[in-house]
Amino acid sequence: MNGLHLGLFTFDDALCVQFMNEQLRIVLDLSDDAAGAGSDLQTFIESSPILASTAVQQVLAACHDAVLTRRLKLLEISSNEKGIFYFSIRIEPLPDQTFLATIVDMTAQRVAEARAVEEAMCDPLTGLPNRTLFEDRVVAALDRNASEGVDGPAVMVIDLDRFKNVNDTLGHLTGDGLLRLVSKRLQGMMRQTDIIARFGGDEFAALISPAPDLQSVSLLASRIVDVLSRPYLVDGHLVNIGASVGVAVTPLRGSTYAILLRSADLALYDAKSRGRGTSSLFQPTMDVRAAARRQNENDLRKALALREFSLHFQPQIDLQRNVIVGFEALLRWHHPERGLISPMEFIPLAEEIGLIVPLGEWVLSQACLAASCWPSDISIAVNVSPCQFGDTDRLIDAVAEALAAADMPGSRLELEITESVLLQDADRVLDALHRLRAMGVRVAMDDFGTGYSSLSQLHSFPFDKIKIDRSFVKDRADDRGQDAVIRAIAALGGSLGMATIAEGVETPEQLARIREGGCKIVQGYLFSRPIPVEEVDLMIARHNSKKNTDN
Repeated sequence: MNGLHLGLFTFDDALCVQFMNEQLRIVLDLSDDAAGAGSDLQTFIESSPILASTAVQQVLAACHDAVLTRRLKLLEISSNEKGIFYFSIRIEPLPDQTFLATIVDMTAQRVAEARAVEEAMCDPLTGLPNRTLFEDRVVAALDRNASEGVDGPAVMVIDLDRFKNVNDTLGHLTGDGLLRLVSKRLQGMMRQTDIIARFGGDEFAALISPAPDLQSVSLLASRIVDVLSRPYLVDGHLVNIGASVGVAVTPLRGSTYAILLRSADLALYDAKSRGRGTSSLFQPTMDVRAAARRQNENDLRKALALREFSLHFQPQIDLQRNVIVGFEALLRWHHPERGLISPMEFIPLAEEIGLIVPLGEWVLSQACLAASCWPSDISIAVNVSPCQFGDTDRLIDAVAEALAAADMPGSRLELEITESVLLQDADRVLDALHRLRAMGVRVAMDDFGTGYSSLSQLHSFPFDKIKIDRSFVKDRADDRGQDAVIRAIAALGGSLGMATIAEGVETPEQLARIREGGCKIVQGYLFSRPIPVEEVDLMIARHNSKKNTDN
């Protein structure tokens, strides 16, 4: 029995030790002069320096109970007398009226299990608690609030702004380093009773428990935005990001984890909708807005499935020749109950929930089919969302399929993009634009003059057309300044071999300014509102007839 890999001993009805093996000395850390065979059980067990008094009493009680009942006894004990130890003990009666006790050291196994549980509860990148552990801590804080009457917790959901740009431009290793620095800054702003967790990606959460007064919670949220927005030095790179924070405090919103977290998420959405880089405290009215938004999402998905969308077309006029040279395809949603819904309302939502890609593909297909029935010298302009450039191969395939289905050459299709497209992943986007150009498709920069770096973007790709934003066309008190901008853009386009088009022309006075500024192509309500496809042929015929009459 001395060769067995477990400690064991036998004892009799009088609780006197009869035998012990050498492995038991190792398991219980017994010295050579410690009590052994022939000693009473209590003295024997107490001679182990690693068993605390509580553990000794548990073993003695189990042995005594086995003697009284002559039944098998199983127990696990832990002891922290000299470190933490875990033992599994089995006591069973033998036929000769004695008892056999086996002791197995479970410390390594239990420590490994505890480590595995801890790792399952922690984010491996930052070492912070993960979503599961965060939920446990919030629930515990809520329980203390309910049972002990202590102040309830506050929950903050923290989202990093512009983090994706860091990953895309500097790589994921730099992004990981940035996340570690963010976690350290967050931990530095917390009290000992508070907890910071990472939910994944660039989303963090904070448990403030017990929550101080509302003003202090709001000030902390603002401080988080400020501290996380300060520059970081990561792998030799100076990195700038921002943060948005949503806050929910227990007295304001129920007493369950799910409700508290949902309330913080709604507050975060409110902060993002107000331009990011800010914090927002949950208000009950946010529930109403969230319900309306969910309804809009459902309606939008249904509209795509039921084809509740249609295209209207607004003509583009060549001022020198007084002819229609193209139409811009504009999306319309005819809601069965709410009527016509503005694109300004549903396009951002479609981009946010990922519907803009299939919706954009439908627009491309229908616009090309419509244009294929027009005179061959009239083009069709289609707006492309930055989201569609997330998968450039899919976008190019959609363009090719739309042209093929309409049997229309690529030279009649013009894609309008905003400069924000070039700020995503410039090399990948430029490659896609050159592939589109190889198909004969023309590319226009839309809303020119409203971005941060419009001039620099013109050098990155040879655009076919510059579309002057309508904000420069509107009548204002500083018309002379606006006129100068229009002349400068028209001259710039001419020098680069790019046509210029002004949108939003509504009055004869605006047209005169545009013409004087040197812009060659215009569109706007002065010439026509967007019209359904059924009216396009008649418009072309009437305009051409008027042109011939004028001549």
